Amino acid sequence: MTRERRHIGGAERRARLALRHRLAGTARAATPEEVAASLVALHGSDPATVHLAVAARLADPAKAVEQTERALYEDRTLVRMHGMRHTVFVFPAGLTAVVHASTGLAVAARERANLLRDMAAAGAPDTAWLAEVEEATLAALARRGQATAAELAADEPRLREQFVYAAGKRYEGVHTVSTRLLRVLGVEGKVVRGRPLGSWTSGRFRWAPAPAHPELDVAGAQADLLDRWLRACGPATEADLKWWTGWRVTEVRRALAAIGAEEVTLDEGTGYVADGDTAPVAAPQEPWAALLPALDPTAMGWQQRDWYLDPALRPLLFDRSGNVGPTVWWNGRVVGGWAQRADGEIVWRIPEAGVRREAAGAVAAESVRLQGLLGATRVTPRFRTPLERELTA
Repeated sequence: MTRERRHIGGAERRARLALRHRLAGTARAATPEEVAASLVALHGSDPATVHLAVAARLADPAKAVEQTERALYEDRTLVRMHGMRHTVFVFPAGLTAVVHASTGLAVAARERANLLRDMAAAGAPDTAWLAEVEEATLAALARRGQATAAELAADEPRLREQFVYAAGKRYEGVHTVSTRLLRVLGVEGKVVRGRPLGSWTSGRFRWAPAPAHPELDVAGAQADLLDRWLRACGPATEADLKWWTGWRVTEVRRALAAIGAEEVTLDEGTGYVADGDTAPVAAPQEPWAALLPALDPTAMGWQQRDWYLDPALRPLLFDRSGNVGPTVWWNGRVVGGWAQRADGEIVWRIPEAGVRREAAGAVAAESVRLQGLLGATRVTPRFRTPLERELTA
């Protein structure tokens, strides 16, 4: 006899989000490591996102920047590296082997093949030459500990070599070996992003040797990663899982079967939760608000977002490539956006009048929290969105 599948509606999904993503007041974390473990991964494409995403989830955000810097660059309990969908994330250090095997290997093979193809098409030196440069580069990085591309090129001058990419096409350009090779080494799990040049908001960074990790079985690593993600973000549809991981649908289905994921019904159709995670989850007793940064992992966590995001807000809060800007949350829903003006003031807008009246006090308190954290620091999202631009105009 087939057991009837449990239905998990939008309200319960928002309750799970509030608690598991450390956003409700009673669920906030004590350390950046706790935040990262709860979310599995923090978006790392924009350096400021990591620190602000952590701060929004800490019980005491005053030392969020200091603690996150320590975790990333001193204790190395967090690692900034390429992961799902060829995107840079910040992971707990213990997950690096899982991420590398589950998502990095396939991407790395494509990246290396593309580099060799492009160099060959341009008449650049061959594979053996590139292997020599790679070996020398990794040795130089090991000696230095951390280094910029320019510093590595001082040790290995062949990194400065250039070649023409896509000759004769409208997108023709000149690529430097250092730029392409270090990117390949990053997705191959040999190097990771190190300390930034300048403040914690800087997009310029040093490279560092990747932490040593065992080589895992791909299927086993995919099962491990999917189980962790479902326990943080489930329920989710197959489309959500395929989008977040960047895997083929056959890989998603294989991992779901391996972990014994349970089917549930959602407003969007069939969804999945981790084995044993079907029990009802009650909403937090106290209402909560949050100001989350651009590219926050909660706002970007699912492909199908209507259960927490009004479709009417999408044109205001996302850029044309699908990157989310800074968002205002109220009890599990995105209700508006925020920005920091040139004078440091935090400004926000909630378009719906009724929600604005209900949430105004809590949102204002969060803006004061955020303003206290930022102080004299100015943060401009890497991917700017219509509402963020309007609020700062």
